Amino acid sequence: MAECIIKNELGAISIAEDVITTVAGYAAMECIGIVAMASKKATDGIVELLGRENLKKGVVVSISEDSVNINLYVIVEYGVSISAVAKNIIETVKYRVENTVGIKVDKVNVDVEGIRVH
Repeated sequence: MAECIIKNELGAISIAEDVITTVAGYAAMECIGIVAMASKKATDGIVELLGRENLKKGVVVSISEDSVNINLYVIVEYGVSISAVAKNIIETVKYRVENTVGIKVDKVNVDVEGIRVH
């Protein structure tokens, strides 16, 4: 499992990848227009809805030396503007991860896996 290490004059802080995925997942779920996080099955393209206890399956984090890239797989509510919801998710997740974890977020990619009537 990858981890993020933040160094300062007092020492080093090691943050597990799970922490970043959990913060990003909860931040995304707070956004209006999101029904659930999704986990895409690799072989047949079937989308699985995830509850709050499995949010990490809908978030993929790539850690580099001083920043992270985050991919989110979401199900949006029918009738909402997908681009507006995606923009809100990107801004919210970037802000929350940078301020909670303390690492720079380079990119937040939102993959809309489906639409559901809520």
